[in-house]
Amino acid sequence: MRKIYGIGETVLDIIFKNGNPQAAKPGGSVLNSLVSIGRINLPVSFISEYGIDDIGNLIDDFLKANGIDTSFSYRFKDAATSLAVAFLNEKNDANYSFYKNYPSERLKINLPKVSNNDIVLCSSFYAVCQEIRTTFKKFIYDSRKKGAVIFYDPNFRSSHLPKLEHLKPLIIENMKMSSLIRGSDEDFYNIFGTETPDKTWNIVKNYCNCLVYTANKNDICIKTNSYSGKFKAQKLSPLSTIGAGDNFNAGMITAIYYLKINASQLENIGDREWTKIISTAVSFASHVCMSYENYISTEFASNFNPFV
Repeated sequence: MRKIYGIGETVLDIIFKNGNPQAAKPGGSVLNSLVSIGRINLPVSFISEYGIDDIGNLIDDFLKANGIDTSFSYRFKDAATSLAVAFLNEKNDANYSFYKNYPSERLKINLPKVSNNDIVLCSSFYAVCQEIRTTFKKFIYDSRKKGAVIFYDPNFRSSHLPKLEHLKPLIIENMKMSSLIRGSDEDFYNIFGTETPDKTWNIVKNYCNCLVYTANKNDICIKTNSYSGKFKAQKLSPLSTIGAGDNFNAGMITAIYYLKINASQLENIGDREWTKIISTAVSFASHVCMSYENYISTEFASNFNPFV
């Protein structure tokens, strides 16, 4: 059976609006994606690290309840599970403050043996974290070599710009190991200084053969060596955008899974497949924007009808 793996950080998201707490949810970019995928009963495993403490136990129980295999997650004793405090502005976009206290030894686990056609998701600052870089790079490189689809979302925000000179070579290294890159206009402007899909593709195509470029409420652009397409985003008045990009990723991965698209096929598929992939991604992301949840609801999941 084809499997889905995600490697990323684990935090507890505490969400504030107008100075008042609104919700506290297990979070982290990859975690958010995997919970949505787990809720539609696809085989998902999470590679991460969090404490053996009350918050860590709460998160671990939550992940298991949503169908996620946590046997590859490292539970540490000598530090606390990370917190992320999100402050929503008038557009309901989030500014974050992070509280992290990792142990000296990281990811002390046996990594899974990924097989041909499995899907691996990696994203955000965790994918360029120096403390786990050797382990992360080996896992992604070995997975790509085995024929897995490597889905990379750089998720590089303006708060990371002071570290860009150091991190950019790692981001490019990740891109070179990837089968597909999905990023926002903000990500690529921060990393490369590009402001359009075409200018971004002119750079990214040197590293990866498949780019999905999102720009909030504007068109979603697909660029490969054999295909170029545009799709409409859904215009909404969101309650929260915290999980929007993560669930766009979840929807894309769900469609790629059901369409049985492998790594070598991604750059050659056309309108039929991309329409299904992007429509699923938009559906997932739009649904999540209308609540303080970081993932699709169980009701949405139960009504999801995968195409054949």
